[in-house]
Formats: sequence, C-alpha cells, structure tokens
Amino acid sequence: MSELRIRGLSKSFGAHAVLRDIDLTVKRGALLALLGPSGSGKTTLLRIVCGFERAELGTVEIDGQCVAGPDTHVAPERRRIGYVPQEGALFPHLSIADNIAFGLPRAARRKHHRVGTLLEMVGLPAAYASRSPQQLSGGQQQRVALARALAPEPSFVILDEPFSSLDTSLRHETRTAVAAALDAAGATAVLVTHDQPEAMTLGNEVAVLWEGQIVQIAAPQAVYRQPVTREVATFVGQAVLLDGVVRGGRIACALGDLPLAAPLADGPADVMLRPEQIAVAPAGGAGGHPAHVEATQFAGQDADVFARLIGPSGALVRARVPGHRCPAVGERVTLHVDGAAMAYAR
Repeated sequence: MSELRIRGLSKSFGAHAVLRDIDLTVKRGALLALLGPSGSGKTTLLRIVCGFERAELGTVEIDGQCVAGPDTHVAPERRRIGYVPQEGALFPHLSIADNIAFGLPRAARRKHHRVGTLLEMVGLPAAYASRSPQQLSGGQQQRVALARALAPEPSFVILDEPFSSLDTSLRHETRTAVAAALDAAGATAVLVTHDQPEAMTLGNEVAVLWEGQIVQIAAPQAVYRQPVTREVATFVGQAVLLDGVVRGGRIACALGDLPLAAPLADGPADVMLRPEQIAVAPAGGAGGHPAHVEATQFAGQDADVFARLIGPSGALVRARVPGHRCPAVGERVTLHVDGAAMAYAR
C-alpha cells in the first residue's frame, strides 16, 4: 500500500472557497479518519483525490507520484484507489463472487481470483460467494463492498461514510470487521465521516476539516481531550463551557481552580470540560460545589445530568454518570472536577 500526500490544495466553486490550503499526509498502512460536519468540504476533497474533480492549487501524490497538480491530472482509473461508498452499491444481478471480482482483469474475473481469501478477510464464509446481494444483510453487503475495493490491490482505500445506513448494533459489528480486514490487508485508508465515535474508534489519526480547512490532525485521544478550538470541542463531543480567568498555568472558574491541559496566556478565557470529567456526589460531601438537578437524560449504561450551581455564577453544568447512579430531578448534589481543563482565550 502507498502513502498519500496532499500539499496546498485549494478548490472553489464560483466565489465560494470550498477547500483552502489543505496539507494532509496519510502514512503507509495507516487509517486516517477525515472528520467534519456537513458542508465542510469532505466530499470535494474526496473527489479531488479520486480524480473526479480538478484542484485549482496544490498537489496530490500517491506513493511519490503526482496525480494532481498545476499541469497534472491522472485519470481516476489509473490512480488505483479502492472506493467503498455509503450504500455498498453492489450489482444486484451479479453473485457475490462476481461483485468482488468485477474490477479485476477479464481472466482473473472469470476465475474469481482471490474471492475466497477476500471473503475470509472481511469475516464472511467462502460459501457466500454464490449468493446474491439481496440474500445478505446491510452490514454483510458493506463487507463485500470492501472486499471488492481490495480485490485489485489498490494503492489505498477510501471509505465514504460506509456505515451511515446501518443500525447501531450492526454498525459496531461491521466497523470491527472492516477495521480487522484493513489491518490484515496492511491497507492505507481514509475514512470520510461526520460520526465522531466512528472516527475515534477507527482512526489511527483524526483530521478535522472545518469550513474548508484542516484545523487539527492528531491521535483520537488528543482531538477529544485537547481540541484546538471551541468549535472543534463542541463538534467532537459534548462540551461544558464556562467563563474563567487564566493565572499562572491554572484557570479559575465556577467549578474551582483547575489545572490546564495546554498552556495559555494569562487573561479571560472560556473553560472547556467534558461531561464525564464532572463527578456527581450526594449533597453535603467534603469539598466540591453544591448544585441542584434540573433535568436528566437517561441513556441506559450512562445518563446526562443537568445541574444548576448554587452560588453567584448560577451556571448550568452537564455531567455524565453511570446510568444506575442517575440522581432524581430536584435532588441536591455536589460536583467535583476530575482532571485538567482546556481553555480558549477570549
């Protein structure tokens, strides 16, 4: 598999700049999750990499070969990119074996070259080769789509929101199978998604695309724990934002004097905490900050608690607790912060 390198990539449609000065590298054998909200430019970037759109500025290199640049545009079929679309897009009139072998040279297609191996790689029995797509579940069809993408031994694989149409349990199962298959193949891959848990679960690195620009590239833990902007913080998970003041490497806010997860100059700032950092204890405990519960959202294994601080700030704070420890609405509690806070200068 190959390395993907994008440098200075820009694209506009009329007066609207869709992509601005994109720099992105996907290392050989890695899976990068490209995460961004609808309208951030994900699809345009994908289409330029695949060769369906031309870039205005910048270059795209696959394994050191320039496939897109000021005077270069390699045709899509010559870029050796495996593509897995949202719905699988299997041919309903072909068997599973014929679907997988579809992109191979004619002789290999007739022999169903590597079909059994590829089915095993994506976690499906070899006996499925003779079935039709209609006989498979949605998750199984997505695995077949991946096998089809891997069959021609592409330079790298693009997965375009491949699990969005699956229900929750099937999505988890299919994600696990796809990740194992990509790892077994040693594939270099880009997962395009707006689903934060999906990006965090699958990506070796996460690149956040925001309004046409890459604003952060880091390991999933770093993107979640140390998002570089307020916007990224609220996009990649639930965020509690409070007024604060930075002094000497710490920040004072309604939940106390907290250590900072990243350095910031002294002065007014917004504090960012994740709901699971805020522990909820019975009222009257030592330390902590008194509050009363205004609302709860029970989600089974966990629950979100919306508690109003008792005191001058009167801030409404969102905390996350195990489902079996969800307090009642109206109950008085004590809030404690666990760990460091991110802060953003005003």
